[in-house]
Amino acid sequence: MAASLEIAGLDAGYGAVRVLDGVSLRVGEGETVALLGTNGNGKSTLIKSVMGLVKPSAGTIVATIDGVRHNLVGMSTEAIVELGVGVVPEGRRLFPRLTVTENLLMGAFRMDARKVIDRNMAFCFEVFPRLAERRKQLAGSMSGGEQQMVALARALMSAPKLLLIDEPSVGLAPLLVSRTIDSIKTLKDGYGLSVLMAEQNFTQAIRIADRGYVIVHGRIEFEGGSAAELNNNDLIREFYLGA
Repeated sequence: MAASLEIAGLDAGYGAVRVLDGVSLRVGEGETVALLGTNGNGKSTLIKSVMGLVKPSAGTIVATIDGVRHNLVGMSTEAIVELGVGVVPEGRRLFPRLTVTENLLMGAFRMDARKVIDRNMAFCFEVFPRLAERRKQLAGSMSGGEQQMVALARALMSAPKLLLIDEPSVGLAPLLVSRTIDSIKTLKDGYGLSVLMAEQNFTQAIRIADRGYVIVHGRIEFEGGSAAELNNNDLIREFYLGA
């Protein structure tokens, strides 16, 4: 059974600095939802809030997993991951002195994931054949695109139901961005995941998104019910797509 996410009236920040102001959004079962915005508008703070890394000052974050509703506010990051919420953090955050295989195994520490290590490892190597070829290579010696593959695969190794992906295109050449976005769709379809993807590359993100939100200065300024709505909105085209 897939997962869903509901965020309502979320305020969050760092000390006296408020970054998110009344943010509300939802991710339905089996959806890929894009959270779109340029740097510094609160995308990463929202991802961190869902994962328990930033404590909200107001609002609710509810994940429904296997039919059970869980209020994530106040839960530890470890407990949130154990529920089946996975994350691909901005900047990848790999273990550079561990091999590809060792990095992937680090993602499979939660109880449910340990039962399906072999299946998930095989699927990761099927989606990313380059990783299969370089399974013994140290992650820190790989290119940026290869490291992003490792980060995506490591998240899948946790056997998530809901996957949060923070800025998958950062630091990648345009061709690698396209391949990375395509691989996210492959992973999502292959495992029936629900995905919230924070991304500033609008053109690439809306290729695979079912719908999306635009965040500006910590507020949701536009909700598109489809990729077409996002692409055809005049303000978005002018200020974000360069039209």
